[in-house]
Amino acid sequence: MKRFVTITLFLISCSIVLGQDQNFDKKKLDSLLTYIDVNRKGMHSISIFENGKEVYQNSIGFADVSNKIMANGQTKYRIGSISKTFTAVLIMKLIENGKLDLTTKLSDFFPSIQNSDKITIEHLLRHRSGIFNFTNAKDYSSWMEKPISHEALIEKIKENGIVFEPDSKAEYSNSNYVLLSQISEKVTQKKFADLIQDVICKPCGLNSTGYGGKIDPKRNEALSYKWSGNWELASETDMSVPAGAGAITSTPTELNKFLTCLFGNHILPEPTLETMMKIVDGYGIGMFQVPFHEKKGYGHTGGIDGFQSNAFFFPKEKMSIAFTGNGQIMSMNNILIGALSVYFNKEYKFPEFKEVFILEADDLNTYLGTYGSPSFPLKIKIFKKKNILYGQATGQSEFPMDALGEHQFRFEPAGLKITFAPNENTLVLYQGGGEFKLQKEGEN
Repeated sequence: MKRFVTITLFLISCSIVLGQDQNFDKKKLDSLLTYIDVNRKGMHSISIFENGKEVYQNSIGFADVSNKIMANGQTKYRIGSISKTFTAVLIMKLIENGKLDLTTKLSDFFPSIQNSDKITIEHLLRHRSGIFNFTNAKDYSSWMEKPISHEALIEKIKENGIVFEPDSKAEYSNSNYVLLSQISEKVTQKKFADLIQDVICKPCGLNSTGYGGKIDPKRNEALSYKWSGNWELASETDMSVPAGAGAITSTPTELNKFLTCLFGNHILPEPTLETMMKIVDGYGIGMFQVPFHEKKGYGHTGGIDGFQSNAFFFPKEKMSIAFTGNGQIMSMNNILIGALSVYFNKEYKFPEFKEVFILEADDLNTYLGTYGSPSFPLKIKIFKKKNILYGQATGQSEFPMDALGEHQFRFEPAGLKITFAPNENTLVLYQGGGEFKLQKEGEN
């Protein structure tokens, strides 16, 4: 049995507007976030700075769903890979202080890592080391929620060796920034968490930013969630695992304070910042460039467990924008585009959220199985949990899908759509402009 539903659950949205000289349509931005909230497409906090001052802040959704604790401007979120910007700034500061050099070899600290005599600090910073990304390991999900020692983490990094020769290309790897955080400790004899406080947080006046631990909602720390017909708690990675690659927690306001401090040359001198902003094969040092029409921003995105985040600074406009989220259905990139469009007074239409089918569990049986194709690199396993259809690509996390219509399903955060042809035992996967037809295994 199938029926259409329109979600009309209203949650509280509280915005704060500061400053008197801004002319962007704050009410439209309020409306966009309320629209996302009402349609249960995400739980987020946002902050916008201009000329070093906060001109907009808004929070929607819950920090703790089960206890109905609403998020606010002071709620702390895990920021995932935005931590890499902090780590990169720390390393560049250590270089300024003569503790390291961009050409320092990894072999000075970890000689047992393959190619360590060819890998430099700059290769690590720019993702040019060739070291396998340990979070892509097949068994990663089996140990990511458990505490791990520095030594054991290095062994995990070493297990899969290298994937290309140093400096031959760039390829994102969390291993690089875990190594950098351990190197910072070796050259200073201080804990990475203390270094972040001393080098960045204290000089920039960040009181709610630092190395994270076990999440405690009573301290206004957000839990993270994944959507499966309702918000369900996501996994909680132990913060000893991501370290300098993703262990920092913060608020959108403090992320903007950090960016303002960094790009105002209050931590590093201008020539060093320019080195960080130089983009090679898509990556700078702890940042990358994001274009928006004719404008250019610099910063990073982040994702860990059910958390998603963005933080970008636009130097010419002297503005920055930071998002943190603990539950995502609508793509964070699309939310960022919407917020920037409103801020810069660009034409923008709110997204159209289609009504979705609510299916009985038995309706899903015809789709279940494993699908593949010689022209597609991964196999897709289709399975169900109660009356929700899930997909899972080889070596990747499972994802729940909404039913849009007859045999049509969607996973909105990844911009992925799947159309099934049960009579042919096939599916067609649409993503990023690509179209891939896969056959159910054992069915021809």
